[in-house]
Parts: sequence; structure tokens; C-alpha cells
Amino acid sequence: MFAKAFRVKSNTAIKGSDRRKLRADVTAVFPTLGTDQVSELVPGKEELNIVKLYAHRGDAVAVYVSGGNPILFELEKNLYPTVYTLWSYPDLLPTFTTWPLVLEKLVGGADLMLPGLVVPPAGLPQVQKGDLCAIALVGNRAPVAIGVATMSTAEMLASGLKGKGFSVLHTYQDHLWRSGDKSSPPSIAPLALDPPDLSEEKGSVQADATLQGDMRHLALEGEEEEDEEVQQMCGEKSQSEATEDPSVGGLNPDPTDSKTLQEQMDELLQRCFLHALKCRVKKADLPLLTSTLLGSHMFSCCPEGRQLDIKKSSYKKLSKFLQHMQQEQIIQVKELSKGVESIVAVDWKHPRITSFVIPEPSPTSQTIQEGSREQPYHPPDIKSLYCVPASMTLLFQESGHKKGSVLQGSEVRTIVINYAKKNDLVDADNKNLVKLDPILCDCILEKNEQHAVVKLPWDSLLSRCLEKLQPAYQVTFPGQEPIVKKGKIGPIDITLAQRASNKKVTVVRNLEAYGLDPCSVAAILQQRCQASTTITPAPGAKDSLQVQIQGNQVHHIGRLLLASVLQMRKLRFSTLCCGIQLLNVQLGSELCDSVRLHSRGSFYQS
Repeated sequence: MFAKAFRVKSNTAIKGSDRRKLRADVTAVFPTLGTDQVSELVPGKEELNIVKLYAHRGDAVAVYVSGGNPILFELEKNLYPTVYTLWSYPDLLPTFTTWPLVLEKLVGGADLMLPGLVVPPAGLPQVQKGDLCAIALVGNRAPVAIGVATMSTAEMLASGLKGKGFSVLHTYQDHLWRSGDKSSPPSIAPLALDPPDLSEEKGSVQADATLQGDMRHLALEGEEEEDEEVQQMCGEKSQSEATEDPSVGGLNPDPTDSKTLQEQMDELLQRCFLHALKCRVKKADLPLLTSTLLGSHMFSCCPEGRQLDIKKSSYKKLSKFLQHMQQEQIIQVKELSKGVESIVAVDWKHPRITSFVIPEPSPTSQTIQEGSREQPYHPPDIKSLYCVPASMTLLFQESGHKKGSVLQGSEVRTIVINYAKKNDLVDADNKNLVKLDPILCDCILEKNEQHAVVKLPWDSLLSRCLEKLQPAYQVTFPGQEPIVKKGKIGPIDITLAQRASNKKVTVVRNLEAYGLDPCSVAAILQQRCQASTTITPAPGAKDSLQVQIQGNQVHHIGRLLLASVLQMRKLRFSTLCCGIQLLNVQLGSELCDSVRLHSRGSFYQS
């Protein structure tokens, strides 16, 4: 269903009454979930959105999104979990197993054929036609697809495992999965076989002992009349499995595989916390905002290739984790201002901190860090220039310039002064005045001034001349040739916009003009602001991108760009009733009005 891109119709936040109704629906559809698990899946206070979309075949689908990941989707009034939800609750649905090579076909939109199933020693799970099922890969219980059974287990066995077994609705790596954080399936070890389960399996439905005894034979050889590609993949895999040690069973012997995703995230969270306290947080930094500890210290301590996500841990929230650390007397947390918690004390002599071993950085991360130190961001050198228009070619042609020539302000001044002296236009009685000849009159005077103005002061003459010239600018990036463009260089624009359901987002545009990569800036802002970021094409600007940050982050981003990224120097604030506008900002040799803060509504005032 989501093998191809879908079209989003709306994205709105869910109201409290709708949350309660959704919890009731989840409890009814998935009775195996406990009350606490339903509350975790459908949070009460955290952000929860409903995204209405149209699949590529025209099906209307409602997707429930929590924490940036789709957790449930509703199709024709039926509720289905996504792979993100099944990774947290792998036993939510009856699970069937297939070969890893089959996954590529499922992602492409194919249904799962029965010859592609791998039959475990305990037999197939007992399902009825139309039941919702999960599909996992050999050696890992984490589901990679969700589908509806086209026949019951008894009918599957009676058919000799031939025909279509499941209509696949959603898979790992499809477009619905891509709308989330694109995380990979966790490693979940298959369940051990218990004798009670085996006896229960033997006495279920209409699967007699003969069929149960021949299931492996059917899975390997009942493929001759079905989809050839799936048959070939299953056959090749079965041959390779026959040569492997049966005691291994395709499992990774790594002991971390036996841990659940939640346990692994708890371990990673504590590791990053201890690493940050031991190496990055100093006594002079206290009191330290808890959000700063997470965004500026703990995230940077996360090992390469792993992603720290508190919502996937058992704590769910940073405040609960820090409260647990406070109970262990590692830190002391206080609410210095209403709703804002800070770390006020750290026991650096605590055994957990002193015994923590700092992991050695990998060679690749060392190379990246060394490269980042050797090549820090250097702001471009921007100069204001002037272009000669057709109406002023007579004034500049004596100095060898023609239409379209680009000049600096000092060059324009020299050319005008030399022209006035060469043509004896300096007033003999007052050296501060310049007599206007027909060429100067045509170039700098308005029509109603042609006969009224005879002389002009030097400063007025030069300023009028610069105003008549077309603006241009030159940008020089370090190690590159200068780039000259006509017009005025646009500022970095930080705008507060309003989306559906009164949600506010901050939009940053025109970063490329100053040599800033929007993707890199988005990654930095995501950590510093502790908010989700997206990159979209800038409307009305060709080949330009804009960064969108969730919430009102105008002042935070402005200060970050000025202090950390752009390394700007002279700064003057002017307070306005609707916000703050930055004026007279210089970058490199010359840059004015390079950052403009503008809001379509009232926000912080200084």
C-alpha cells in the first residue's frame, strides 16, 4: 500500500477526547496490550498528530504520529500497527517468518506467497482468514511487514503451502516507514520452544500429525508452481541453511542481541549521561539546564552509528531519568524557575562516574573530528558594488567604462571627481560646489530639476550618482574565485509562521548565499533547540532550500547564527512592538542587514 509515495491531505493535532477514543479502539483491537502499554502507545500529554493522506492507489488512510514516528494507521475503519509499534511490542500479532531475500519483493509491493514461509519446529501460528499478522525474518523476531491472512492456518497446510498467504499492507523501508525516523529493526531473539506450546500446537484446529510432520518438506519443495523469484530465493536459502550448524540457528552470538530494544536504549542513555558528566560538564557550568545537558552534551557522546532516543527507553522522559539519577545521588536537580529544571550539583566522586571507562573514538570519527578542526566555517567576504546602467554610460565612457561595467564605491567617487576637474566644473568661488554640465544633468537630475538645479555640493553629487547606479555585490568564499552578482544580497531571513491547529514553526531561508549548508544547519538546530527540523524547497526561489524548526525558535536561532555559526561582529538591537529586528550587522569585511528577524505576530520583546 505504501510502496509508492503518498499525498498528504492534512496534519492536525489530536484533541483530548479523540485521544481517549483512540485508546479505547486500541484496547478493543489489541486486547493483549495492558493499560500501561496502551498509555505508552497513545500518550496523554505528549504531541500526537493525525495525518490524513491518500495512497498511490487512491485509498484514504489516517496515520497517527507520535514522537515523529507513525504508530498506527486506519484504513476502512480498521486499525493497524506500524513496524515502529511492533518493534516495541513484537508479540502484539501472530508472527510468521520468511527469508531475508524475500523482504526486497515485499517492499516493492508484492504479497507474501506461502512457499516463502519458513516453518518453525513448533509449527505455524494459528490464525483465521482475515486475521492481521506480522511477518519477521529468519533469526530476528522484530517484524518487518504487516499483512492480512488470505486463508486460515489449516487451509495453508491443506494446500501444501501453495498460493498467496498474506496481503501485505505495510513494510519496513516503504514510504510510511520513511515518514518516521528511518530507524532499523532491533535485534530480538526468537522465542525458545516450550513443551506446553508444542502440545497445544498439536491439538489445535484441523492440522493433523501427518501435515505437521511434513511442514518443513512443504516449505522447501512446494514451490514449483508459484512465483519463480520467491521460490528461487527460498530454495537457495534453504540449501545454505542445511550446511550451517543447527545449534547456531542463524542467531548473532553477540550477548546484546538477547536484550530488548528498551534495555539497550536504557544502557545507551546511562552511558551517554556518565560520559557527558565525566568529560564535558564542568563545575563552572552549573547550574546547567537539563535540556542543555541532553542537547549539547549527551547527544555528542552517543557512539557513532547509534541514535539516542529517550522515548524508546523505559524512562520515556528526560525528567524521569534524571530523577532516577538523583535517587542514586549522582546529581541534584532543582526547579530554579517555573517549569524549568536545572542540574545544580554533581558528585564527580560517585563510583559510577569514577569507574566509567571513556570509550575510544573510532578511526572514522577521529578523522571527521580532525577534519572539522582543520576546516572551521569561515564567513565569506562580501563587498558592495555598482553596475553602470545605459542612462549613465556618457559619464563613465571617458574613463573607459561601458554599460554593464562593475565598479566599487571608491572607483565611482574617483571617476566623478576626475570628470568634474577635467571639465572645469568645480566652482571657482566655492570649491565645495560643482557646476552641472548637460551630461551630469541627464545622469543624476530628475526631469523637474533640469532647469532649477545648476550646482550641487560634492557629497550630494556623489550620493545621487551612487543612487542612479544599479546595485551589485561580490562574494568571495575562502579558497574560491570571487563571484559577482547583480542586485542586493538577500539577508538570512528568520520568520515565525503559523500552521494548522495554531502550531507555530520557525523558517530560515537564504542560508546558501553565505556558504551555509541547510542540512548541516538543520542538524545543529535540531540539537540546540531540541525540536524537530525539516528541509523543504524555498517557495519562489530556484534551487534554494529552507529549514523549518518546530515551535517559536526565532530568538534562539538568531543568537545561535550570530554567535556560533556566522561569527558576526558588530550588532545593534532595535526593539519593535512586534518583535526584534537586527540592524547594522557586519560579517567579514562588509555585510549589512545580513540577518533579518521578522514575525507575523507578537513574540518575545526585549
